[in-house]
Amino acid sequence: MNKKIQIKDNHFTIKSLNREEFFPLFEKHSSDIFSDDHSLQYQDYLSDAESQKIKELTRTCFDNPFTLNLAVFDKKREFVGWSFGWQETPSIYYMCNSAVLPNYRRKGIYSALLEANIEILKDKGFQLIYSRHNATNNHVIIPKLKKDFIISKMEISDTFGCLIHLHYYTNKTRRKVMDYRCGEKAPDAELKRLFKL
Repeated sequence: MNKKIQIKDNHFTIKSLNREEFFPLFEKHSSDIFSDDHSLQYQDYLSDAESQKIKELTRTCFDNPFTLNLAVFDKKREFVGWSFGWQETPSIYYMCNSAVLPNYRRKGIYSALLEANIEILKDKGFQLIYSRHNATNNHVIIPKLKKDFIISKMEISDTFGCLIHLHYYTNKTRRKVMDYRCGEKAPDAELKRLFKL
């Protein structure tokens, strides 16, 4: 696409570029635009093992994204609950749906299912596990908050109504950055170094 436009007395052209054309231009000028930016790239503080796992997840992300379908059975082998989700990006896993059948609730099953998800997904190398819930669904929100998920945003969905997004960061520094960004905690020595404060 090439589109010529005129703004006052000046003529400009808007062009669609491929990645190889676009990103060298972006990289050349972005530091001028964002010089006072207080952003922090989480990739800068990953361990070597975490970085290697992200490379593996990147390799499979678009051709064969990782999925996880967990089922819970009681001692009689009756199906009593589930959790499923999928890889959205090389570092993000969406925990789409989890539930425990009514007769089995308040027995710690959901918390155990949540713990199993976190363990598997953390071991796989995901940096962020997130889920979306109706804002009044305390039966799910509270156990997730107890497992170190945090409320990260709200969404108004035409399908589901008012949703809360919960994020779990597998990297503890990244979680600490969120606490700092929200104003809950002052930066410690590690964050001062990362933010150059």
